[in-house]
Amino acid sequence: MIISVASGKGGTGKTTIATNLAMSMGRSVNLIDCDVEEPNAHLFIKPESITRTIATTFVPRIDTERCTGCRACAELCQFNALTVVGGCAMVFAELCHSCRGCYEICAEAAVREDFRELGEMIRGYRDQLRLTYGSLRVGEAMAPPLIKQVIAAGKDDNPTIIDAPPGTSCPMITAVNQSDFVLFVSEPTPFGLHDLTLAHETVKNLGLPCGLVINRCDIGDEGLRNYAHEQNLPVLLEIPFDRAIAEAYARGILLIDHDPSWRPRFLTLYADISAMMSQPA
Repeated sequence: MIISVASGKGGTGKTTIATNLAMSMGRSVNLIDCDVEEPNAHLFIKPESITRTIATTFVPRIDTERCTGCRACAELCQFNALTVVGGCAMVFAELCHSCRGCYEICAEAAVREDFRELGEMIRGYRDQLRLTYGSLRVGEAMAPPLIKQVIAAGKDDNPTIIDAPPGTSCPMITAVNQSDFVLFVSEPTPFGLHDLTLAHETVKNLGLPCGLVINRCDIGDEGLRNYAHEQNLPVLLEIPFDRAIAEAYARGILLIDHDPSWRPRFLTLYADISAMMSQPA
C-alpha cells in the first residue's frame, strides 16, 4: 500500500505525520520525500549508509548538418521548447518536458538524445526504514520529472509513505497520483480550511480515497471539522497544540521518540487506513 501525506499548503505538519507514521511501524517500510525543492524528512530520520545519484532527463540536441528546418518538431512541441531560426531548429532545454516527440517525429533523424541534470536522488536507512528523497538542482524549473524518478527508485513491495509537496499544482499531483490512499494534514483555521478544500477537490478528481489528520487541533474554530463531516472525510488523528511537541520538532526529534505514547496512536492510524482500504468500494 502506498500512502501519500498531503496538504493544501506548507507548514501544516505533513513531514511530522509522514516520518512518525513510517518509523512507528516497526517493519520494512519505504519513506519517500517528494518535496524535492526543500526536502526535510532526513532531518528527522537521520539516515545512515547514504548514497547519492545524479538524476537526468531527456532533452533534444539538434544535428545541424541533418536538420532541414522543416518545423515538424517545433509545431509538435506544446511547450515551445523548439523553434526554427535561420533554417535550423533551436532547443530551449529549460522548457523541454522530455516527451521525446521531437525525437520520434524527425524524418531526417536530426534530433539526437541529450540529457539535462535535474538534481540528486539520495537514499539512506534507519533500522528497517529506507528513506529516498530528491534535491532539485538550483535553477531547475520543473520538479515533476525528478519526483517521478524518486518515487520509482523508492517504492517496492513494502508499505510506502510519500511526503508530498504542498499545494495543488503539478508536483503535488505527480506525488500522489500513484497512491492507494491520501492522508491530508491540516489545521482548524480559515487558511487551513481554504487550502484543504482545494487539495481535497483535487484528490477527489483523481478518484483517490482519503482521510484527514488535524494538527494543532485545539486552536482555531470548527470550520475544518464541519467541512470534513459534510464531505464524509474521516478524521483519523488529532494532534494538540503543544509547546513540547514544537520544541522537539525544532530539534529534529520524532514525536514518537519525544513521547513514546504516540507510537500506538500512529499504529492505529495505519490500521485504520488499512481497514478503509480493505472495505469494498
